[in-house]
Formats: sequence, structure tokens, C-alpha cells
Amino acid sequence: MNNMSLLKNPKRRKLLFSAGLSWMFDAMDVGMISFVVAALAKEWGLGPERIGYLTSINSIGMAVGAAAAGILADRFGRKSVLLWTLLIFSLASGLSAFAAGYAMLCVLRFIAGFGLGGELPVASTLVSESMPAKERGRAVVLLESFWAVGWILSALIAYFVIPDYGWRVAFAIGAVPALYALYLRRAIDDSPKFAEIQKKAPVPLRSRIATVWSGEYRRSTIMLWILWFTVVFSYYGMFLWLPTVMVIKGFSLVKSFEYVLIMTLAQLPGYFTAAYFIEKFGRKFVLVIYLLLTAVSAAWFGNSTTEGMLMAAGICLSFFNLGAWGGMYAYTPELYPTAIRSTGAGLATSFGRIGGIIAPTLVGVMVGNAVGIGTIFMLFFVTIIIGAVAVLFLGKETKGLDLS
Repeated sequence: MNNMSLLKNPKRRKLLFSAGLSWMFDAMDVGMISFVVAALAKEWGLGPERIGYLTSINSIGMAVGAAAAGILADRFGRKSVLLWTLLIFSLASGLSAFAAGYAMLCVLRFIAGFGLGGELPVASTLVSESMPAKERGRAVVLLESFWAVGWILSALIAYFVIPDYGWRVAFAIGAVPALYALYLRRAIDDSPKFAEIQKKAPVPLRSRIATVWSGEYRRSTIMLWILWFTVVFSYYGMFLWLPTVMVIKGFSLVKSFEYVLIMTLAQLPGYFTAAYFIEKFGRKFVLVIYLLLTAVSAAWFGNSTTEGMLMAAGICLSFFNLGAWGGMYAYTPELYPTAIRSTGAGLATSFGRIGGIIAPTLVGVMVGNAVGIGTIFMLFFVTIIIGAVAVLFLGKETKGLDLS
């Protein structure tokens, strides 16, 4: 796997690891909420609907943050927006540790989501713009792989910290990235492509949004919005509920955390294989194949009857779903020119986050109404197939293209 040439250049390596660590902290926070709600359900006596609302409010913040940060990053630069979003999310996460009740926790999760949702498209745009064409896709998928590391960290914190020290300590750990933002201020620069654009007069917001929907980019925009919605909807519907689903299927809280940790470990090889294939066979190939196999894994997981089947299906679900995420983050910034890239990526991400708002609440309502887990996961099967079909028929291949 030719990832080494990418890591030999000290400047590129520093950017990839710096942005990657901020990405890891994001994932740690998102992962933590899925484990925290399982503990909160017991401590505060929350029903499935209220758990669904709490996870959805995080996604509402992410949707608002993605659109706002994408728009601001095309105006004020990728670096400054990256730093501000990181600070907002980590401070709100740390303050969540002191939440006195459900309503206060919801407000803090919205603010944390705003920062978190804003940071992700900006970081991927910065890395994509700063890499040479032949390594660009692989670099962004490797950046995405830090997400798995963050989830693994959150699963470890859930396994070792929450049972003994409680969920408040887990949230307090989420404040650590605020210190990291201070380091990032000196460690990274804006992309050379954005620096070029800055010499010209800035493109007004209305013109940027109009260009995203102009004849030249409309097809790509429609495809991206469908792709983002279906992937985010299925991911947040499935993964934020995994620990709770395991409890529903009869496992103890600690045992379900243990199983989810094992499933989460499968995300890393999912990313690394996608990073390899994305420069070998192209973006469309990786997205379509990994999405179709995610859909099959979802149907399998929902209908698993034994412990072994549940684990195997969960591992496949993690592997293929997160490989598809890597492909999606690599593909998105490549479909727009530099002047509107962050706006286009931010709007697609923001629309996708609406799926992350709907899915956890919908699953909560379905579980509350005694709908079977098999039926719920068949809904995700259909959703993911729609995303794969959109890429297949509407997507264009961007492998090796020079970004304008």
C-alpha cells in the first residue's frame, strides 16, 4: 500500500496528522454520546424517545455548523475556521460534564455539535487542497481513518471510565481538544490554492450558492446531497444505537460496550483498504462497492439470531460503512473549484446531517413502539442502496484530476 510516499514529505505529514488529531477528538465526542446515553438511560430513567432526541440535537448542531463553517471557510480561510470550530466543540463538550438536567445537556450538545459539524468538512477541504492530485484521495481517506481511532478511544473510555467513574468524567475528557487548538494555531497553514484565491476579490455568498446549483455543478450537487443524506442517516441510525441495541438483544451494559469496541476495531481496516483502492480503481468504484456491502451487512445484522452472527455482521457493517465514509470525504471537495469548494462541501454535509437528525429519533420512536430490530435495519438497507445508485448514475470520476 503506497501510503509511505504521502508520509515522507514533512509538511504534508504534519498537516495530515494535525488535522487527523482534531478529527480523532471529534469522533471521540460523537462516540462518547452513544455510550453515555446508554448509561444516562439508567441513571436519569430516559425512555427511547428522549434518548433519540438527545442524539438528534447533536446532529441539528452539526447541520447548522457544517453549512456555517463551509461558507465562512471560503471567506476567511480554512485554518481559522478549523481552529474556532475545534474550540467551540471542545468547550461545550467539557461543560456537558456539569449538566444538571436533560434540557441543559441538550443545549450543550447542540453547541458541541455546531463546532463538530463545522470542523469536519473544513478539515477535509484543507487536506484535499494541500495534496498533489495522485495522493489527494488517499490522504483524505487516511485523514478519515482518525475517526476510527477516536471511536476506539471513546469505546475504551466507555469500557474503563463510565462504569467506575460515571458519564460526567467521560464528557470532561472531551475538553482536552481546546488545548490542542492552541498548538494547531502554529502547526498548520491555509492551502496554497486558497491563498491564491485570497489575492482576488472574494466571491459573494449568494454567487457561491448560485454556482453550486448552476448547470455545470447541479448534477454533482444533487448526487452529493443524496449520498450524504443516505450515508449519514444510516450511520447515525445504526451506530449511535449499537450499544442500546445490544442491551435490547439481552446483553449487559458492560458486555454491550465490549462488543461495540470489537466492532469498532473493524473500522480501521475498512479505511485502509478504501485508501488503497481509491487511487487504484477510483472514487466511484470504492463508494458503490462499499455502500452495497454496507447495505448487505445492515440486513444481516438486523436479522442475526446468534451471538456469533451478530458479531460477524457488526464487524462487516463497521468495515464497509466507514470505508464508504472515507471515500465520500475524499470525493466531495473534488467536485467543486477552490472559490466555492468549502461552500459546496459544507452545504452537502449540512444536508446530510438532516439524516443524522431524523434517524436517531425515528429509531427511538420505532423501538418505543416495539418495531423489530430486523425491520429497522431493513430500512437502513434500502436507504444505503439509494445512495449507491445515486453515485453510480449521477457521479463523475475525479481520480487524478487537478483541482482548479
